[in-house]
Amino acid sequence: MKHAVTPEDLPSPQEMLEQTGLEAMQKMLRGETVGPPIAHLLNYDVTEVEEGRVVFVGTPLFSMANPMGTVHGGWYGTVLDSCMACAVMTKVPKGSTYTTLEYKINILRPIPLGMQVEAIGLAQHVGRSTGIANGEIRGVQDGKLYATGSTTCIVMKVA
Repeated sequence: MKHAVTPEDLPSPQEMLEQTGLEAMQKMLRGETVGPPIAHLLNYDVTEVEEGRVVFVGTPLFSMANPMGTVHGGWYGTVLDSCMACAVMTKVPKGSTYTTLEYKINILRPIPLGMQVEAIGLAQHVGRSTGIANGEIRGVQDGKLYATGSTTCIVMKVA
């Protein structure tokens, strides 16, 4: 089991601004910095990073179930938000930051608890003030499409 991420484990805001978003994501992929605390909590990890594309692999557990015993929609949303926003992040320059403005998901079929999935985020456009990305969740073993998403992020120059 993964240890809990503490604030001290994360890079400082200044450290983040001194590198491009792609550099920050590559460090995370190599294990030089920790992944987002939410990923530890919800059992998913970054497995691929390239400019404009990020992949997370995860497995929803019983603790992520809704009252009906199926995967909660919030799990789909969080994993899709992560892969899509991180795809935008890979195109954010030094001295800038970003955050999700809005996102939308479409759940196409239920993910069985304990099944490993890939969440793939692809940046469609990243400019000076906005970033747009799409994403999908697919079963690792069966290749089936379980959910899709789209996001708009705000890009902000800080330094």
